[in-house]
Amino acid sequence: MSIRVHVDVVSAEELIFSGETDFAVFPGEAGELGIYPRHTPLLTRIKPGTVRLKVPDSDEYELVYVSGGMLEVQPNLITMLADTAIRAHDLDEAKALEAKRRAEEALKDRSSDVGYASAEAELAQAVAQLQALKKLRARH
Repeated sequence: MSIRVHVDVVSAEELIFSGETDFAVFPGEAGELGIYPRHTPLLTRIKPGTVRLKVPDSDEYELVYVSGGMLEVQPNLITMLADTAIRAHDLDEAKALEAKRRAEEALKDRSSDVGYASAEAELAQAVAQLQALKKLRARH
């Protein structure tokens, strides 16, 4: 029997994933964080991106888009509290492309710092969603 770690990915609306994994990858602010069972305790912020969860007895990863949030790692439990979390296969490419287009247009209008920062955040989220869709398609 291999060593596994329990992972919970929770959004404000629902529990997105709860189960055992052999390995998990999270989009940390300074780069991707690869977490194996018995990892040293850790608490960090997560940026928009794709969470990859290696489900036991499967060759594929479970993919989840997150818009950001907090990650707590304990040796036998990983908890991801996401602002927004969506299973990759539930993402809508047309909506993500439209959000990206709107954010890029808003970035051209530098009338206020607040609007610019908001547009940057929206653009990062749209790009992360599109990258999650690309990863999902690459494995099929």
